Amino acid sequence: MMTGALAVEATAAAGQTYTVPPRPLPVPPTASPELRALIAGPLNPGWSQQPASAEAWRTLVRTFAADVELVLPALIAREKVKVRADRIGGVPVFWIEPDVLPPENRDRILLNFHGGAYVFAPGRSGLRDAILLAGRGFRVVSVDYRMAPDAPYPAAIDDAETVWKALVARHPAKRIGVFGSSTGGAMTLALVVRAKAHHLPLPGALWAGTPWAQLDKVGDSYFSNDHVDNALVSYDGLLGAAARLYANGHDMADPELSPVNADLSGFPPTLLTTGTRDLFLSNTIRVHRKLKQAGVLADLNVYEGLSHGDFERDPDLPESREVYGEAAAFFRHALAR
Repeated sequence: MMTGALAVEATAAAGQTYTVPPRPLPVPPTASPELRALIAGPLNPGWSQQPASAEAWRTLVRTFAADVELVLPALIAREKVKVRADRIGGVPVFWIEPDVLPPENRDRILLNFHGGAYVFAPGRSGLRDAILLAGRGFRVVSVDYRMAPDAPYPAAIDDAETVWKALVARHPAKRIGVFGSSTGGAMTLALVVRAKAHHLPLPGALWAGTPWAQLDKVGDSYFSNDHVDNALVSYDGLLGAAARLYANGHDMADPELSPVNADLSGFPPTLLTTGTRDLFLSNTIRVHRKLKQAGVLADLNVYEGLSHGDFERDPDLPESREVYGEAAAFFRHALAR
């Protein structure tokens, strides 16, 4: 008869589950003081919502967008960038350009896909990630792609491909980097999956911040970081509802929805970012391992104590400044001039 650790090991090996004893989860003293204050705060109160109709989703989207847009003018001024609306191939986009563009980046472009679970952050409310990287010396074009409930899969990735085709018709692909966080990180990866399938040029480099690389609830940290991540909190609420809304009955294991399931051979050099409390920690780690196994140059940065997307949610964290500084340095090094 097995007991203790041996019994737990055997249970886990058999594909079963076991119950973790209730225990306190202290704020890690190894994180910055600013991040410790964020960790000590309450869980995101909106995580458990599951809107019952398309109109209820639209109302929630408008509410969240209005909150973000309130802080954008100050962020734009602080990062010393200009924002201009445009269209590329008929798809609405925003150009975000720094007041001073370094000479080495004049022939480079970064293509951005915002986060928001394929539902949230339309229009200017999706620009925080783009603004924070543009402020570090890059021209960024951020795609205001179509989203659920009005435009489920494959609308978002179709818009991504349209913009990509238009950009590479005018600019060398190796001078274009692609990035995004959360859903935007997944779309960064999925764009390359689509580009490979359609024999399009591939970007020069990728940054996928905490990518939603597995749309359905598969992966250890969906369970181990449940109610540890104070931003997403759990898959079993708004996040899972958004996944089902966008997938619209399509198989969530499809590589365009869950790019961790794709053949990642031939991918460009890739930077991946996550945190120890991130619900998407496993998503990010699994992409990194698959890239390495495929022989792709890939770097994984895991930050102590970060929950999902904290670096974008609170750009004043020392960890956030480090995240965007590392991403900018990565693109400066990886993109052709």
